Amino acid sequence: MTASQTESNSLADASTEEPLQRVASVKRAYRSGTTRSLAWRRAQLEGLLAFIEDKEELLTEAGAQDLGKPLFECWLGELVVVKAEIEYTLKHLKKWTRPRRVAAGLVQQPARAYVVQEPKGTVLIIGPWNYPAQLVLLPLMAAVSGGNSVVLKPSELAPHTSAVIAEWLPRYVDNEAIAVIEGGIEVSQALLSEPFDHIFFTGSTNIGRIVMQEAAKNLTPVTLELGGKSPCIIDYDVDLVAAARRVTWAKFFNAGQTCVSPDYILVDKRVAGQFVEEVKKCIRNFYGEDPQESPDFGRIINDRHFARVVGLMEGAGNILHGGSHDANSRYISPTVIGDVNLDAEIMQDEIFGPLMPIIPIQDLDDAVDQIKSRPKPLALYLFTKRRSAKRFILENTSSGGLAINDCMAHLAVPGLPFGGIGESGIGSYHGEAGFLTFTHAKSVLDKGTFPDPSLRYPPYTESNRRWARRLM
Repeated sequence: MTASQTESNSLADASTEEPLQRVASVKRAYRSGTTRSLAWRRAQLEGLLAFIEDKEELLTEAGAQDLGKPLFECWLGELVVVKAEIEYTLKHLKKWTRPRRVAAGLVQQPARAYVVQEPKGTVLIIGPWNYPAQLVLLPLMAAVSGGNSVVLKPSELAPHTSAVIAEWLPRYVDNEAIAVIEGGIEVSQALLSEPFDHIFFTGSTNIGRIVMQEAAKNLTPVTLELGGKSPCIIDYDVDLVAAARRVTWAKFFNAGQTCVSPDYILVDKRVAGQFVEEVKKCIRNFYGEDPQESPDFGRIINDRHFARVVGLMEGAGNILHGGSHDANSRYISPTVIGDVNLDAEIMQDEIFGPLMPIIPIQDLDDAVDQIKSRPKPLALYLFTKRRSAKRFILENTSSGGLAINDCMAHLAVPGLPFGGIGESGIGSYHGEAGFLTFTHAKSVLDKGTFPDPSLRYPPYTESNRRWARRLM
């Protein structure tokens, strides 16, 4: 080993020493039993709610600094959903934590059988950069509702949001049982090497595979909230004006850097031209003639992702609207692409940027064939007036979630589980689904000792066997 390698390893050890000490401390807090009580859980949820309300301005400004997006989008996309989820959880938590009775059966009598949702233990939450507050605070909320201690790792690619959470959140929650740990890749790697009771990761599919591999070394269960190419279908029988408004808003919200953004649009050929014109109108109405000057349109997170998204336009098809970009400000205009090359890179991986490929389809069968040719998406959108179309898509496609006549709105319904399937994710959260993700369903059978019939005990006489067959 060279001197430079030795120095590099020493620096890495130094950067991970304190985080691993905090992990040990958080594990001790869980073993003490502090986190199990309903009172503790409610106190953390109320503290989290107070943190969001008190530091709303700091959090929204931090999000704007990290992603260059409008303050309104920071507030709407980061904080509103979390607040609604906390309030929903506080309302229902007592019910969720009650033991659930099940029938014990005649043979087990006298007995009671029930299921207890017990905390999993100490959990690790690793957040992404695209919604750096929401996507760590929502799983944190679910984890503490389940009675767990938590290690929270915000994204280093959103440093301003990470800093606000690291500085202020510990003042509102139990700092012994909930730790915010900042750092880069080396810190994440060190944390993943630790044995946790559950790991919750939000990010790309490729990194999700790495997280799952590391978790497997300790047989740690995982929840992976990933992404993929979420399709949007525009039927011929549809309110085109409303469809265009909602699709355009969702596609270019946060400059397209949303895991459930409509990735590509499958439009019935009978209305494809009109739909494109409506989308162009929406872009002008939303962001003006020059979106680069609009205070309501965001920017790409960093230079690497900027170069990646710009590169996706090469060979993608014909630019029908937009297509301009500026590396200095990491601006890419809202871009509509027609005559899409289905073999181009833009149709292989999640776009995660403000590019909207428009693909005409013959009918819904054609749409389903296109969707099934790719991995199962995190979200699927359908715009139609026809009941038969709704039923057909529901029954013939598989996706993490389905929204009809809107985009991304299903995330804001606390009672709906949110999660992927296949390559778009493993597991779900939001509402009770989040509580269940971070708890273990422990089966309990509580039996009396009298009577204690001899039927199950040796010797297994013919009489015993006859009675056993009658009763079982």
